[in-house]
Amino acid sequence: MSTEQKTPIELHYWPTPNGWKVTILLEELGVPYEVKYVNIGAGEQFKPEFLKIAPNNRMPAIVDPEGPGGEPISIFESGAILQYLGRKFGRFYPADERKRAKVEEWLMWQMGGFGPMLGQNHHFRVYAPEKLPYAMDRYLNETHRLYGVLDRQLEGRDFVADEYSIADMAIVGWATGWERQGMELGKDFPNVARWLAALKSRPAVERGLAVGRDMREQLDLASNKDAQSVLFGQRAR
Repeated sequence: MSTEQKTPIELHYWPTPNGWKVTILLEELGVPYEVKYVNIGAGEQFKPEFLKIAPNNRMPAIVDPEGPGGEPISIFESGAILQYLGRKFGRFYPADERKRAKVEEWLMWQMGGFGPMLGQNHHFRVYAPEKLPYAMDRYLNETHRLYGVLDRQLEGRDFVADEYSIADMAIVGWATGWERQGMELGKDFPNVARWLAALKSRPAVERGLAVGRDMREQLDLASNKDAQSVLFGQRAR
């Protein structure tokens, strides 16, 4: 376990819910990091130098110059990054195996469901060139179900696991988009609403969500057909 980072961690990033997971954790840890923006609307995720560290052509990715044994290490996939940083710095990812398993359950829940399904919901509601009622209903209903799962887990507790962890950080960025996802948070999911407000009041979460905000606002994806073509028309290269 390391408690000090002398050389900044390179964060290859664009301000999306998956990118926010890592900025939030880095801000909570208080370790130095350098943001290298990957403009996904301009196709920068396909550049050869980025693919060397993120072969799935998705951000975020990190390069830690002070990796295991003092040698650099690159890591892609947001969940893997959270786990690595949690282990390295010994925070927000419990060492106790029972507590760690609980964090991992909810981290995998987000990675496998709460992110992908909410993303599909948003895609068919906002970006699809034609409105497909079946697809819209399918993903809206699944989004509603997942928020219900989260709401039940947060009944009588402050965080999804035993304490504030990388699982909360993984989920919170996706939950900030509840209005665009067609949810009524206060009405249907009061525990999620309470949890979300509490997390967003944390200074580190606020700072993490703010990284690159102006760049996100400049890329109006809903009207930028070129960016949509890059993001939604991808085939194997």
